[in-house]
Amino acid sequence: MATGKTSTLTFRIEPALKEALRTAADREHRSIANMVGVLIRDYCSRNDITIPKQRAPLLEDAPKPKLRKR
Repeated sequence: MATGKTSTLTFRIEPALKEALRTAADREHRSIANMVGVLIRDYCSRNDITIPKQRAPLLEDAPKPKLRKR
């Protein structure tokens, strides 16, 4: 589920939990980062926590091409 922009999240975790996460990711053929996202979405779904949708960038928001001088 590609959503465009991403944010970096750094945290400490017990080695046993990290290994369990790695095992879960391997079983589902996912990266660890993707598996964390899946687990968060699942938790939010089960606990009625809304995850806001990212809006698609508008054409007006796109960077303007730089014109070269001749």
